[in-house]
Amino acid sequence: MVAAPQAFSKITSESIQNDKARHSQHPPAGKPLFSERKVRIICIGAGASGLCFAYKLQRSFRNFELIIYEKNPAVSGTWWENTYPGCACDVPAHNYTFSWEPSVDATAVYVSSQELFQYFDRFATKYNLHKYVQLEHQVIGAKWNGNSWDVDIQNRTNDHVFQAQCDILINASGILNNWKWPVIPGLNEFKGQLLHSANWNSNVDLHGKTVGLIGNGSSGIQILPAIQPEVNKVVTFIRGATWISPVQGLDQHNYTEEERRLFRNEPSQLTAYRKMNETSMNCLFGTFIKGSKTQLDTRVDLTTKMRTKLKGTGLESKLIPQWSPGCRRLTPGINYLEALGQPNVQVVAGEVSRITETGCTDKNGVSHPLDVLICATGFDVSFKPRFPIVGLTGDLQNQWAKEPKSYLGTAAAGVPNYMLFLGPNCPIGNGPVLRVIEVQADYMLHWIDRWQTENIRSFSPKVAAVDDFVEHVNDYMNCTVWTEDCRSWYKNGTADGRVTALWPGSSLHFMETMEYPRHDDFDVTYNGNRFSWMGNGYSQTELDSGADWAYYIRDADDSPALGRSMRRIAKTGRDENHTKESVTAEEKKPTSEVREIQTNGPIVAA
Repeated sequence: MVAAPQAFSKITSESIQNDKARHSQHPPAGKPLFSERKVRIICIGAGASGLCFAYKLQRSFRNFELIIYEKNPAVSGTWWENTYPGCACDVPAHNYTFSWEPSVDATAVYVSSQELFQYFDRFATKYNLHKYVQLEHQVIGAKWNGNSWDVDIQNRTNDHVFQAQCDILINASGILNNWKWPVIPGLNEFKGQLLHSANWNSNVDLHGKTVGLIGNGSSGIQILPAIQPEVNKVVTFIRGATWISPVQGLDQHNYTEEERRLFRNEPSQLTAYRKMNETSMNCLFGTFIKGSKTQLDTRVDLTTKMRTKLKGTGLESKLIPQWSPGCRRLTPGINYLEALGQPNVQVVAGEVSRITETGCTDKNGVSHPLDVLICATGFDVSFKPRFPIVGLTGDLQNQWAKEPKSYLGTAAAGVPNYMLFLGPNCPIGNGPVLRVIEVQADYMLHWIDRWQTENIRSFSPKVAAVDDFVEHVNDYMNCTVWTEDCRSWYKNGTADGRVTALWPGSSLHFMETMEYPRHDDFDVTYNGNRFSWMGNGYSQTELDSGADWAYYIRDADDSPALGRSMRRIAKTGRDENHTKESVTAEEKKPTSEVREIQTNGPIVAA
């Protein structure tokens, strides 16, 4: 046995403690390197974004204070608010989950809003996140005071308004939940039951009624087949054509008890199934590129399928768009085209010119008497904040009223210590959105870590960095179908406006772009000397007698590759000179039992 060096053998726990005592005397006053100061955080909204943020903050940080103000009586945001007939997510349920938190209880490929609410509520309960949430409290204003945020909050149960302070403000209020009525003359004159899809009144009985339905976006497409069997008649007012596009292999399918048992008892098979679905969705990005083979093939395929389902209705010319698939958000449209052909459904193409006491008048002057009018007319998608957010250069409400300009969809110039989920030019419609939320949360936590362990007062993206990002986005969008002549919420409800809701690339592109923050794009101010965080000259390790003071000594180099190209190779597995053994593609495939759950032939990526 090799004897320990003499100097090492003299080190005892007692001498370490004595040294620690002396250390507190001799170095300059201060704490060791990377000491954590307490950080106070206010998060707006307890939907998927807010819950993800709380989970990740709790998992990786200790010295923090977090309050999430949620305007609703429950968590889950969109999936608590939307209860209209047929409301469901148009993303497969096993992929509308956090990447590390599968849902073994999903009942179908596409599940109801109630089932999704239960997923997020269970998630909050499992990880004890409810303790951070103040329900029925709505943020109504926020102002940067030079050092921190003053945030105005209204208690919705008694209308009491109070103020709270925080070091960092996170906006997780989302984009698709600030619903709005259509701008149609006479809306308030209607004497029947007036409903909005996002503010549904479940006490209204539709049975045997004549119902008007305005809108054929995602909500309208879900509502029609859900109410058609129970009403006397539906008059559906369709403003324009739209593509109905189930992802190949991901048609609606109710899982059998045997399939659900497989997912519960064999986690690896559920993971394989989720990966298979995720690959299918990640393969769709080529659809959005003008003139690409994927785009052309998709158009032919969808046109054929829609013509087949619409055959005999005479609606082909009204429903099949002239613009490319993907210009508006694609939707599976489960049973929608079939419902349009039912005898109790009347399709009226074009705008509603006026709403009267008894119904709607179409663009040709024809009156349509109605008992109930449903407005599936969507949300305010302007990205303009719903309340004043006053930073260094004024109110973000005013600055974003005409054109929202973000930094990577996550921050705003001139607004210190403020970050938002799913902001302008974030990949909301490019691919799997929950993974985007996870990536943004990680990015935010990187800055929170710097704030907490360095003596930073404030950080915000530079105006020049935001301007360059917007310029790059605008240039890139010219190669996509999103700029074609279709009215879309991607362009704030216009046909020819700037694409403000989408990322200039794929979801995978976004994930890898956001992996490491570009600190030189930010203006950073400090409390005193920018290096005072270096403290008393000791590392955290040296002040812990139980720590490994030689942690960097090891048998082999197991450190991760630092170059971007090598990190990429680690993901792709392609490197002719790389000798590391890897799992073959054949070994990664799910079992035939899992593949058979795909109900419409091979997936796109097969």
